[in-house]
Amino acid sequence: MTATALSAPSSPSLVETVTKSFDRRRRMAFAIPLAIIGYLVYAAISFDIAGLVQRARFDNAMILLGDFWSHKTHVTRDNATGAVVVAIEGENKGTYPEGVMPDWVVIADGVTTIDLGDGHLVTYDDAGARFVIPSYGTVDIREVDGKPVMTAPEPIPDWISVSTNRVGVTTDAGRFNYSRSKVETFKYEAGWELWFFTLDSPFYGKGFGELLSLATVGERIDPERTNIGYMASEFWTNKMWRHGDVAWAIFETILMAFLGTVAAALIAFPMGFLAARNFMPLSGLRFATRRLFDFTRGVDGLIWTVILARAFGPGPMTGAIAIAITDVGSFGKMFSEAYENIDEKQVEGIQSTGANSLQRARFGVLPQVTPVLLSQVLYYLESNTRSATVIGAIVGGGIGLLLTQAIQTQKDWEEVAYYMVLIVLMVMLMDSLSGWLRRKLIKGE
Repeated sequence: MTATALSAPSSPSLVETVTKSFDRRRRMAFAIPLAIIGYLVYAAISFDIAGLVQRARFDNAMILLGDFWSHKTHVTRDNATGAVVVAIEGENKGTYPEGVMPDWVVIADGVTTIDLGDGHLVTYDDAGARFVIPSYGTVDIREVDGKPVMTAPEPIPDWISVSTNRVGVTTDAGRFNYSRSKVETFKYEAGWELWFFTLDSPFYGKGFGELLSLATVGERIDPERTNIGYMASEFWTNKMWRHGDVAWAIFETILMAFLGTVAAALIAFPMGFLAARNFMPLSGLRFATRRLFDFTRGVDGLIWTVILARAFGPGPMTGAIAIAITDVGSFGKMFSEAYENIDEKQVEGIQSTGANSLQRARFGVLPQVTPVLLSQVLYYLESNTRSATVIGAIVGGGIGLLLTQAIQTQKDWEEVAYYMVLIVLMVMLMDSLSGWLRRKLIKGE
């Protein structure tokens, strides 16, 4: 009988296995970047990035940025009465008193002359107005049948806009608008004018040396109070910049964040035990508590703010409640996870002494989770300080309300910059404070 050898299928060699593995990884190394590039191309087409760039008005953006760190003075003449008003930012609170003008504005014999610098000269007279632009020529406007008619060198550049009832000129030295009702010139200057004292203050226009002399050895301007107290009052009640109102708004924002964060932590601290697997044996109650946490944190804080504002009305307390509701869900999830990850041996050691459940939690659980819980609460306090700014804009409280009001005017951009600086400083302060508390309470430094 001839024996037939049955050959088993040969297994792949080590070389083939390693080669296939390298080939697969090489394909993945090319496939993942290609997939990312493909998605980015799709996103660029879907969101019309090319069209967005074409529609962008970078010149308007530069004007806006310029408004952040500068101020403009309006020189306005009423074409019906001939009255000329000079006002910083065009506000009544910044209007120069009668008989007082900046040195670049001269009114004589019914003619107003405005020197914008570098040879740019604007003149108002009974017939109309003229704008002398050294690099271009003279833009002369006269009223014909009650409408402004412009005479200027041809061709008309794009920085001069002309319509039936209005002529506008924009130059680096300033802007000029002529309409049927009024003619107005805007001069831009660096700095936040009237930030310390308004035009009606006896301290306006005085240098640092003069103010220091008045505050220390100068004769009292008001016999009823010291000069330094008078200065502080004029600064605090500044009608243009409202420093007192701004300080109160900052306090409201911090208080909103503090109340919301602390209330959420106090509520989530015991509820976290109900959601922790090693502390709550009833699965139904544990499931319900976790779903409650999911619900409260699943709805964004801004949505809660809108709902609560309709229910309780506007106010900082409404914002604090909205923060608390949102953070209860976040804290509850994090606290319960911290409880579940404790070292059970420490709890067993406490239990071996005959301690009851409350004592086991007090001496076996809290020492382990306190650093984690405090760290999370302090972080959320810092984060909620930023969130309270946006929430305050909805519920009508805090620095967010002032910021929204300044943006809505579309002209008080220097105030917008002021509030933004204060918000950044507030966040930096809360960051430093939370870091200091973290070191004191957790590390004991």
